[in-house]
Amino acid sequence: MRIATWNINSITARLPRLLGWLESSGTDALCVQETKCTDEQFPYDELRELGYEAAVNADGRWNGVALISRVGLADVVKGLPGGPAYDGVQEPRAVSATCGPVRLWSVYVPNGREVGHAHYAYKLQWFEALRAAVADDAAGDLPFAVLGDYNVAPTDQDVWDLAAFEGQTHVTAPEREALAALRGTGLTDVVPRPLKYDHPFTYWDYRQLGFPKNRGMRIDLVYGNAPFAKAVSDSYVDREERKGKGASDHAPVVVDLDV
Repeated sequence: MRIATWNINSITARLPRLLGWLESSGTDALCVQETKCTDEQFPYDELRELGYEAAVNADGRWNGVALISRVGLADVVKGLPGGPAYDGVQEPRAVSATCGPVRLWSVYVPNGREVGHAHYAYKLQWFEALRAAVADDAAGDLPFAVLGDYNVAPTDQDVWDLAAFEGQTHVTAPEREALAALRGTGLTDVVPRPLKYDHPFTYWDYRQLGFPKNRGMRIDLVYGNAPFAKAVSDSYVDREERKGKGASDHAPVVVDLDV
């Protein structure tokens, strides 16, 4: 089984690339973040023509998530149970479902904006709610994973230059402690193998030739429980999908499972 996660940075803008990639990659289940569309605008029909169905949690603003599957969607949960609100709204940042033999979450963790900002506190609260929400599945016998844009680089090696992020979000101790607490539920960081360079980044800023200069970060993560991690036969970042006109600023992270 092949699963993947991809912050697509607008599914409407990236739809031709998405459809082409699904066909060429042979992906069975895809976790998508930052759809930037309403539920009504989501391309259900185009995906159905390729044999995929979708579970969507979106409101048309800058976030939104989806699970796209050709191996079934059962027990769909939209939203983060017990999750915090920001400005009085529980944003559409999580959706989960059982896809064939695995249980998957697609998550788009809040950015945090800057240290000390209310959005940073919200980010840490969101992580705590996520930890509580997935604890039972993480400790279970069914292959289970939380995939998505975590907006945190787990280690210093997961950013191109740590000095460039001094005092900024994505690399602070509280954020990394939140990741550690999530792993403490029984989840493992499934680190993709590098296809180029020494370390597998997943995001490169559009500005200042970030991608050609490999000034990236590894913030799109796959956290799987023990049965999931044991089943992993391969994992990689599809850097080719970050190339060319109209690309997202993130690349898909692909995981192959023997299940």
